[in-house]
Amino acid sequence: MAVTPSPGVYSKSRHTAMHIPRLRNTSLLFAGLIGSLATTAQQKDLVAYANTLQGTNSEFSLSSGNTHPSTALPFGMHAWSAQTGKNGDGWKYQYKANTIRGFQQTHQCSPWVGDYAVFSLMPVTGKLTVGEEERATAFRHADEIARPDYYKVTLANKITTEMSPTERGAHLRFSFPAKSPAYIVLDGYDAVSGVKIFPAERKITGYVTNGRFIPKDFKNYFVIVFDQPFEASGTWENTNNRITADSLSAEGKGVGAFIRFKSGATVQARIASSYISPEQAELTWQQELKAFTKLEQTKAAASKIWNTLFGRVLVEGGTAEDKATFYSCLFRANLFSHTFYEYNSKGEPYYYSPYDGKIHNGYMYTDNGFWDTFRAQFPLNTLLHPTMEGHYMQALLAAQQQCGWLPAWSFPGETGGMLGNHAISLLTDAWVKGIRTFDPKQALDAYFHEAMNKGPWGGANGRAGWKEYYQLGYVSFPESHGSTSQTLEYAYDDFCGYQLAKLTGNDFYKDIFSRTMYNYKNQYDSLTGFMRGRKLDGNWVENFDPYEWGGPYTEGNAWHWQWSVFHDVQGLIDLMGGNTPFITKLDSVFSVPNKVNVGYYKQMIHEMTEMVNANMGQYAQGNQPVQHMIYLYTYAGQPWKTQEHIRKVMTKLYNASENGYPGDEDQGQMSSWYVMSAMGFYSVCPGTDQYVIGSPLFPKMTLTLENGKQFVVEARNNSPENVYIQSATLNGKPWPHNWLRHADIVNGGVLQLEMGNQPATNRGIDPTDKPFSLSSR
Repeated sequence: MAVTPSPGVYSKSRHTAMHIPRLRNTSLLFAGLIGSLATTAQQKDLVAYANTLQGTNSEFSLSSGNTHPSTALPFGMHAWSAQTGKNGDGWKYQYKANTIRGFQQTHQCSPWVGDYAVFSLMPVTGKLTVGEEERATAFRHADEIARPDYYKVTLANKITTEMSPTERGAHLRFSFPAKSPAYIVLDGYDAVSGVKIFPAERKITGYVTNGRFIPKDFKNYFVIVFDQPFEASGTWENTNNRITADSLSAEGKGVGAFIRFKSGATVQARIASSYISPEQAELTWQQELKAFTKLEQTKAAASKIWNTLFGRVLVEGGTAEDKATFYSCLFRANLFSHTFYEYNSKGEPYYYSPYDGKIHNGYMYTDNGFWDTFRAQFPLNTLLHPTMEGHYMQALLAAQQQCGWLPAWSFPGETGGMLGNHAISLLTDAWVKGIRTFDPKQALDAYFHEAMNKGPWGGANGRAGWKEYYQLGYVSFPESHGSTSQTLEYAYDDFCGYQLAKLTGNDFYKDIFSRTMYNYKNQYDSLTGFMRGRKLDGNWVENFDPYEWGGPYTEGNAWHWQWSVFHDVQGLIDLMGGNTPFITKLDSVFSVPNKVNVGYYKQMIHEMTEMVNANMGQYAQGNQPVQHMIYLYTYAGQPWKTQEHIRKVMTKLYNASENGYPGDEDQGQMSSWYVMSAMGFYSVCPGTDQYVIGSPLFPKMTLTLENGKQFVVEARNNSPENVYIQSATLNGKPWPHNWLRHADIVNGGVLQLEMGNQPATNRGIDPTDKPFSLSSR
């Protein structure tokens, strides 16, 4: 994914991409790490499997994840990362870089939208240098440790930096070479900032205001407490790199500070920040960091949190490489959304709203694009974090009250990025799965407003083409670019509205959305066998080429958007003429050439390049539209093909190295797809209580629920060759179905699978074995 404005859709592709082949084998450094994990596994230090450098070998033209090495707690308000890129550059850390210029607070969920509330610290030795280019220092990956709970690097000048996170802060330690001058430079980034220096208290306070999607008076207040006395200090600004020695305070664009410590010192810096006030930043420091006087204490606390979470999804068997990929992905599946609330002196949650700029009581979360994450990341949350998910649903409706619209992509305020109104998917999925912390009437009212209007921001703020959608039954082209994609996703969202209304006895909304949830049928052309763009007069858009990207399709082509009928796969099968032509078309996705017609994009974009490099025909795991497609074989009576292809994609396109993803990681979605698929089931249609069974990667997976119960998937005789399910039992009873209910999992139990190297073509083929579809009711 990447972000660009276009006439109808705020989409994610403005970048040019050349076909740059990239080997996805692990590096020698990573191979060395894998070799050390056998001892780690015996010690149950699961966090050691997670490599936060996964996906960092990315650039403008080709994404292996577009990630940075986040050091953070699960869903923490802030993360911290080494910085190789210039201030303001979306690629804050690139594996190919050979210098580091800072260690920064970050919230970035995609390079295509930048970052906000950023400031950085950089240790400097020798002569004081403050400018980001001048202070940048060489490093090697061999001198780097990158884990969720701990980051360490020794630079070429022999300064060692270490970081461990808290939820709203971080603990850093800088070890300078003996007898070498020791400076720490604070950089205020690329907007107005302010600093105050308190030498007697060994403290710096201040604020930054950087960000694109922020309220007018937005500030992030920080407090940094050092454990060593200051020998000298001052302020500087990064426009002209002008230093003002002995100055104890300053405000302005890019204002920062510098501190000189005793030569050869080892300096700890404990940092907390707040969106509410300087006083709250101080309180958060007291709450989260005061007790940790040594970095080892902060690291141990962070390690315990991550190991506890990883231990709740315990995989057994398989290779060390598989475990490294799994836990690296599980790490990123639990980073976004970011917590945006803080605790007052009474321990009560409250927050500064990124929507109206006011202070409110309760919970708030930000930094997530629902077009990406409604598919797997939020369904995974309903299993792992139902309490948080309940708070999140309250936050969605609070955000709607504060800005007038349901969030679609918050960062931290609303961007309106991409397409669809997928907040209703989150709300309905939560309700269906028993997370009922919100008023469903309020949710439906908010969604109705979303579906019947177009908001001021981006393609997913309200509905582009909403009038045509209701009057014609589809969004027309060229009035709205991405029109076919919009119709398909609006129809799914309307199903979610219908489902929530039906479950809560709201006949008014049930009737309204029951009329439009089948609108996907109006985009299907039986002559070509594809979902196509359609004009206002009802005619199809001319010169159809299923390989052509853009135009009626967002970040894809007709091969990719054929399958976005999550809620009624049986209806899609019927449209296409039955199981046989449906299966044939699915097979063709993998067998046709991996060629690209750049079409309306007029140039290669990175998603195209990633599809070509995957060399799996038109299958494009690197972007969201087809990520559920493989599971659709189960709806048409050939579940063994789902099992085969799922294992191929997991093995071929994912690993834990810097080249670890087949495209943008996208706030946990790419990782959550892998995690759920490796567990053995996937959420094809959020808003229902079903998961579709695939082929688990490991011989055993134990999921420990928040309620203390356990759900175990045992795959006997599982191996890279034995990917096909021969038979299954659930809690000791035969289970021929290709689906699980949410209750089957959260109530605890055992799904036992017998695996083999040949398809079991007589298993899972009865109508009752198919997952949910509207047309099968």
